[in-house]
Amino acid sequence: MKWSKMIKFCVRLVQRWLPEPFIFAILLTFVAAVVAMPVCHQSPLEVVEHWGDGVWNLLEFAMQMALVLVCGSTLAAAPVIKRGIDAMARLPKSAPAAIALVTVVSAVACCINWGFGLIVGVVFAKAIARKRGDVDYRLLIASAYSGFVVWHASISGSIPLTMATPGESLAMATNGALTEPVPLTHTIFDWHNLVTVLVVIIGITVANTLMHPKQGVLTIDPALLKDDDTAAASSQSTTKTPAQRLERSRVLSWLVALMLVAYLVIHLFVKDASVDLGVVIMIFLALGLMLHSTPVDYVRAFGKATSGAAGIILQFPFYAGIMGIVTGVGLSGISLGGVLAQACISISNPVTYPLLTFLCAAVLNLFVPSGGGHWAVQAPVMFTAGANLAVDPGLTGMAIAWGDAWTNLIQPFWALPALAIARLDAKDIMGYCLIDLLVTGVIIAAGLLFWAM
Repeated sequence: MKWSKMIKFCVRLVQRWLPEPFIFAILLTFVAAVVAMPVCHQSPLEVVEHWGDGVWNLLEFAMQMALVLVCGSTLAAAPVIKRGIDAMARLPKSAPAAIALVTVVSAVACCINWGFGLIVGVVFAKAIARKRGDVDYRLLIASAYSGFVVWHASISGSIPLTMATPGESLAMATNGALTEPVPLTHTIFDWHNLVTVLVVIIGITVANTLMHPKQGVLTIDPALLKDDDTAAASSQSTTKTPAQRLERSRVLSWLVALMLVAYLVIHLFVKDASVDLGVVIMIFLALGLMLHSTPVDYVRAFGKATSGAAGIILQFPFYAGIMGIVTGVGLSGISLGGVLAQACISISNPVTYPLLTFLCAAVLNLFVPSGGGHWAVQAPVMFTAGANLAVDPGLTGMAIAWGDAWTNLIQPFWALPALAIARLDAKDIMGYCLIDLLVTGVIIAAGLLFWAM
């Protein structure tokens, strides 16, 4: 099949068969439930109980994701940030160059922090869409999202960071297989992983660039790309009452922002803590407060951005319920995630084990799109089996991490913030992401096999 025909086939396939993300989450719920009953010998009541017990397990994470989206979007709406993004958006001199630049910017940003990368990539892509009418908008947003595939193999990857953290919890989570922390030089900064990350970024950049159509470019209604500047205009009106003066006092914004900055300095440099999702949110919040003209401008921009979080608020409880089904252990003493992990172990040898662990994590990620969820399901089983096969624990951990990140390319769960900002549906970008899935799958699999030899 020719490259152009394969692209059209994947795009049409997704457009025809991929439902709205909420429907996709409901279907996954039923699939997990139907499979869990015979495979794990669980009754319908047990499955329903596991689902209900899990529904609220992602409340904190859902709130964090909503705030990442809203605070990131509000920061991007600040006048000085908009001017900077607009200046960068003028850099590419052709449509393929725009696609390539968005892909690289998104991937590098996701290497720094996955929450940061999710927002930066799509905001930059949307700015380019405002400047260039010759770039396919769906592919542009897909390119911004495709950079997310490297997040778990980079410095914000939750599994390698957890493995590097000393304490009794590490031994408990891995069923005693890991009693000492695994340094980052054996996971994220191992040269095998660094080369794989680099080749993956090159691969998706080339693939996305080649996917750009020579004709029939899909643009978007310009009205959807425009920003509402009413907040900026309102801040210039004459203040009258004491309440209005407080609402437009930059001093209040800066005082709160400086408190946030002081906390971040203590947290990151004095206590030497890691950059987690909460830190990213606080950075977005502090910068947004400082860069918007007044507190009331920030409130109005924040209010505009909140509508994009609707998908997160609605769907995350359902994915938490799916995680409950996959990880739930009934009277049979087994879970669906554990059965899948054992199936991979049963056909493994020291060379193929990392590859099969990667594939196991990739399948599991469709139902449990969470690094923490993967750790809970796979750590007790996979690290014990890896130790029995004399596989480096760093390699086992990175195989799980890569699998968790890889199928995010076709899992709408993580695309929700990007889609909200872009004002697109999942089916608009997942056809292109399917091509990226195939390209990166070959690269990651080859990298893991080479690492295992």
